[in-house]
Amino acid sequence: MDSTDLKILAIVQEDASMAVAEIAARVNLSQTPCWRRIQRLEASGVIRRRVALLDPAKVGMDISVFVAIETNDHSSEWLARFADLLSRMPEVMEVHRMAGDVDYILRVSVPDMAGYDEFYRKLIQEIPLKNVTSRFAMERVKFTTAYPLPE
Repeated sequence: MDSTDLKILAIVQEDASMAVAEIAARVNLSQTPCWRRIQRLEASGVIRRRVALLDPAKVGMDISVFVAIETNDHSSEWLARFADLLSRMPEVMEVHRMAGDVDYILRVSVPDMAGYDEFYRKLIQEIPLKNVTSRFAMERVKFTTAYPLPE
C-alpha cells in the first residue's frame, strides 16, 4: 500500500457511499485508476465490506452492555461452541478474547433491561461459564469505526 491507497482508505472509512469520481479527485487520480485501487483493496481484504452505520437509539437498541466472561474451560471444543452460540445471538456486536483476568469481553446491544435479561438467561443456559459480569454504558462519549492511518 502506498500513500494514495492510504488516502483512499481514509476517505472510504468516513463515507463508503462517496462516488469514485469524488474519491479520485480528492487523491489526484482519474476515475479508472482510482476504481482499480479500490477493487484491489477489496479483493485483498483490506476493505472487508461497505456498510451503513445506524443510530442504535433510532432503531430501538438503546442499551449497550459490556459483558466480561470468565470460563474454566479453555479447550478448542469449548471455544468453537462458544463462538457458534454468539454468532447466533444478534445482540452480540463484538467479541474479544482477552489477556488477563477476564477471558472474553462482549459488546451487546439490547432495547431494554428485559432484552438484556433474556440475552443473559440464554447465554448462561447454553454454555458453562465461571463468571459473567455486566457493565451498562450510561453514555457513548466517542464512537468511530475509522482506524487511524499514517499520512
